[in-house]
Amino acid sequence: MTVTAEFPIHTKATAPAAARPALEQLERSVGMIPNLAATMATSPTLLQGFATLRETVHRGSLGPRIRELLSLSNAVMNGCPYCTAIHATFARAAGVSAADLDAVRAGGLPADAREAAAVSFSRALLLQRGAVSGHELEAFLRTGFERQHALEMVAVLAASVMANYSGRLTHPEPDDAIRAEYRP
Repeated sequence: MTVTAEFPIHTKATAPAAARPALEQLERSVGMIPNLAATMATSPTLLQGFATLRETVHRGSLGPRIRELLSLSNAVMNGCPYCTAIHATFARAAGVSAADLDAVRAGGLPADAREAAAVSFSRALLLQRGAVSGHELEAFLRTGFERQHALEMVAVLAASVMANYSGRLTHPEPDDAIRAEYRP
């Protein structure tokens, strides 16, 4: 099955050999091979980089709710419907409320002050390409985050950008697992 002639949705059998270990790693981690990862497999370099960074970020100190809210906000900002749907699905599984998901999707903030600070700071990082003000950093730190978290957030956003841009380029069909959250 292909999205376009240029970007097939690979399986482990059809993917380039160098991409197969990363597909298997994602399958173990996510429970399936997402269609976006299957299209990213066209470039083993991209897929390996994404899977490695994703795994590293998931071992980091930011919890799953924060990671998914950051990734969801980034997907919305980057206009990736596939990534928005998958991160809304993952965020819901991590316990994020429907109201908070809707707020972030609409460009707002989650109700929890700490989660709102994380989303707000991540948006500042993206919009200002890392050149946040001291005031923005201090506001983030006042909610209980540490400087380490500000830097770790860069890694979360980097993995997210890799997926967002790939999704915008390849336009993968939503998987059944994320279809309920998919809004083209």
